[in-house]
Amino acid sequence: MPSPVQQDPGQPRMRRSLGVKDGVAIAASSTAATTSIGIGMGSLAAYAGRQTPALLLLAFLPILGIALSYARLNRTEPNCGSGYTWVGRSIGPWPGFLTGWVVLIGNVIFMAYTGAVTGSVVLQFLNKLGLHSVWGLRLDPSSTGISTAVGLVALVVVTITAITGVQAATRLQMWLLIFEYAVLVAFCGYALYTGDQPFSLSWLNPFDIGSPQALAQGMVIAVFIYWGCDAAFSVNEETRSASDAARGGLIALVAMLGLFLIGALAFQRVMSTGELMHNGSQALTFLGSSLAPEPWASLPLAALMCSAFASLQSSVIPTARGALAMARDRTLGPVWQRVHPRYGSPAVGTLVIMALAALLAVLAVGIPKLNDMILTAVNSIGLTVALYYGLTALACAVRFRSSLRDGVVRALRDVVVPAASALTLFGLGAYLVWDYATMSDHFEASPDNGWFMLLLPALFLLLGLATAAWAKWVRRAPYFHTGRGTDADALTLPMDGDAGAPLPRPVES
Repeated sequence: MPSPVQQDPGQPRMRRSLGVKDGVAIAASSTAATTSIGIGMGSLAAYAGRQTPALLLLAFLPILGIALSYARLNRTEPNCGSGYTWVGRSIGPWPGFLTGWVVLIGNVIFMAYTGAVTGSVVLQFLNKLGLHSVWGLRLDPSSTGISTAVGLVALVVVTITAITGVQAATRLQMWLLIFEYAVLVAFCGYALYTGDQPFSLSWLNPFDIGSPQALAQGMVIAVFIYWGCDAAFSVNEETRSASDAARGGLIALVAMLGLFLIGALAFQRVMSTGELMHNGSQALTFLGSSLAPEPWASLPLAALMCSAFASLQSSVIPTARGALAMARDRTLGPVWQRVHPRYGSPAVGTLVIMALAALLAVLAVGIPKLNDMILTAVNSIGLTVALYYGLTALACAVRFRSSLRDGVVRALRDVVVPAASALTLFGLGAYLVWDYATMSDHFEASPDNGWFMLLLPALFLLLGLATAAWAKWVRRAPYFHTGRGTDADALTLPMDGDAGAPLPRPVES
């Protein structure tokens, strides 16, 4: 059996320069509160109606359990592979590989549709400036094709910034976050005060949601909206301590809860449910124009554009590092393991991820309306996110099951809460799979067709299983014999600005 790459003590390791605030910036940017509020509240309203705030509160409970599981596992085994490494060691290599695979594919899909969203926001800006067509081509923000074309340029820009170094990227994201959250809080706070839609306590009552199917579907979308707080654990090799990564992720998650609730309540104070669903991805723009004259009304749109760019950037960073962790275990090819000689980032993998996202974005042009494309992507990713979050929480419960003998507090923290969170997400996913399988009697490429909703997650998993089989029996990856990921310090990475540092070679058979 091949042995893992060993760290040469004479080689420099990647500089651990990131702290708590950097983890907050990465996790908050990945969760993308402004983007989630701007384009996600309409999707939630389609299922939860005026109970969207209640749904966000309800979904926070299992997500908090997931975040605590990540923090607990990270203290024991800091590794940029995060769930892929932890699930492989605690449950088994096949579930572990699928965890890493789902993160990789899910983020690529997320980048594909977020690129189109970014393009749509840019087009909205151009429309506000009076530019509605170029060379006879109508600049329609709701058009998937035009929005995707502009979004591809955004993908290239964020890929370049991600390659040039995490620390520079997090500094940029921090300033973008400060601006967009200031605008978001100001406008949503004003909407809460001046909105003409009467507030009702039923908005906070999840039992008023119409049906179990609507509750389950809304919960999966809400889980997707919270998705991203685990991004802070993907830069462990560049973080000063494991506790910094954990604090960054948890702080970002709590902040997201507050922002999501303020946003949901503000939207419902200004818009009826029908208006919220109709405006869809342009709801935040509608909110701004309802509350203020120009140029102030364009500030929410500017905040949404900053959020979309930051979200794209913070998605490619953890995705490339997760693939790096898999490549050094030889479960993925050596191309993902190549790092830039100057910046110390997995540059080739980052480029591949951008190319895959761009390809998917082009293929999605077949769904003509941007709102339909968003709903299709969210439904597909939501199921896979529930799967890998649940597996990671289950890995925590399995690894620390001995804590059941160490007192109530430790048992709750290490076993009971993670297990309950995992079972909740597995139950939601299983219910929706059954619901999708029985809701349609024919196939149609539409976000309300159950077979189409099941097709994409099923293809992801089948392709993942085929890739895992290739890694196990053809590439003979040692991960499938031991379930243990390569140690975080086993890969030599050049320090910032050290262009002459030698690079690691892929593991040879």
